[in-house]
Amino acid sequence: MVVLNRLARTALIGAVLALGAPPLHAQDANLRMPKSWLSQADDSAMPPRPVPVEPVRPKSYTVPALEIVGFEGLLNVYDRTFLGGDYKSSLNSIGKNMPHRWVVDNDPYQINQVGHPYQGSIYHGFARSAGLSYWESAAYTFAGSALWEIAGERTPPSWNDQVASGVAGSFFGEALFRMASLVLEQGAGMSPFWREWAATAISPSMGFNRRFMGYRDVFSSRGAPYYSRLSLGFSGATQNNPGASTRVRPNEALADFSLDYGTPGKRDYEYTRPFDLFTFQFTASSANLFENVMTRGLLYGKTYAPRDSYRGVWGIYGSYDYISPQTYRISSTALSIGTTAQAWLAKDIALQWTGLAGMGYAAVGTLHGSAEGDYHYGIAPQALLSLRLILGDKASLDVTGREYFVTNVAGATSGHDNIIRTDLAFTWRVHRQHAISVRYLWNRRDATYAALGDRMQSSATFGIFYTMLGYDHFGVVDWR
Repeated sequence: MVVLNRLARTALIGAVLALGAPPLHAQDANLRMPKSWLSQADDSAMPPRPVPVEPVRPKSYTVPALEIVGFEGLLNVYDRTFLGGDYKSSLNSIGKNMPHRWVVDNDPYQINQVGHPYQGSIYHGFARSAGLSYWESAAYTFAGSALWEIAGERTPPSWNDQVASGVAGSFFGEALFRMASLVLEQGAGMSPFWREWAATAISPSMGFNRRFMGYRDVFSSRGAPYYSRLSLGFSGATQNNPGASTRVRPNEALADFSLDYGTPGKRDYEYTRPFDLFTFQFTASSANLFENVMTRGLLYGKTYAPRDSYRGVWGIYGSYDYISPQTYRISSTALSIGTTAQAWLAKDIALQWTGLAGMGYAAVGTLHGSAEGDYHYGIAPQALLSLRLILGDKASLDVTGREYFVTNVAGATSGHDNIIRTDLAFTWRVHRQHAISVRYLWNRRDATYAALGDRMQSSATFGIFYTMLGYDHFGVVDWR
């Protein structure tokens, strides 16, 4: 519970700040949105009034800098009040940390590998919603993370936290910013009032800037094709070798949300901005809260079309993965080279795929092991192959394989881990956006350490889910 409270504090502070304003009537919100959106908000019987057009607020480098400093000040007050010790920083501790050699810490795993990336996403959202570009915002995220490491805590600054907050936080934050912007732009039939609340829940720092700082422009998706799906269901274990893990639940309830954004093939859609193509997935579990949080986005790429039935984009991807299937846990921040493409195999059959190979910095260890700090860091070569076979409007078959080889390079232990994860899902459309899915998930970790010897952990689950599909059905892009 202490770990969860510590993890939730960042989200609570950001959300309270952003949502603290009194509710706005949809027709009085001064939103910079098309009138057609406002017409959906039938909040009263009164005829709609014209929406006043306010001048666009120019981007600012000062506003997000002050917001990041202010946010970290509030976060430090909270931590020193409720967590004490390590967060009672002072001018003396700051003076010691500035010249101190950066170290590797082993704070509680979820704090380092989920809490810190989310904290970094708050910094990124402040800068992006104030009009800064992706790379400018990434610099603010990196600087904000370094400031916290030096001034927010008394302990020596740790460069594993700097990677998690300053780099993974940017990847995570851009995905949240894009999704929140998509809600404001598309809305899925929601009124502007509810769009604002939904977008704020996704990206609290963006919501804060929209409500209080006047940055009301909606970031344009430029017509990006996207495919979202929400699945709710149950899964049970078909294989279980927990190894050193001390607590495993054979059955669990799961809620999974996934979004593919910018799938290649649409005419006139260009990949000129980082994350014009990205994938996001989040799975909540009744067994251990976070089963996974994963995002990968194209940082720089070029399109290609070797024939009329095949279109794709290749380039450099940035990714943040957190995976915790009850027995082990791994988190990785990586850069990869790869491609995403779609090919028409027949009139109504399409194949979408992504292949990546790259290098990351990962943390891996046993879940529910001997201690919360029982994990280690290392440089991690990794690869991904994701396939989706789309059978018209009726069904899709998704297969995703991931592999991480976590070395002892840049780590404090002598040993290595090899992790393989395979996710197989079949989805059948029942009616409109309603579908049924079955899913098989297999995980395996092989660890070799001089002091502990060889260890193996594996698990497999089979589940059945109700799935709500996005308006683009199975995500196929038809350019023919």
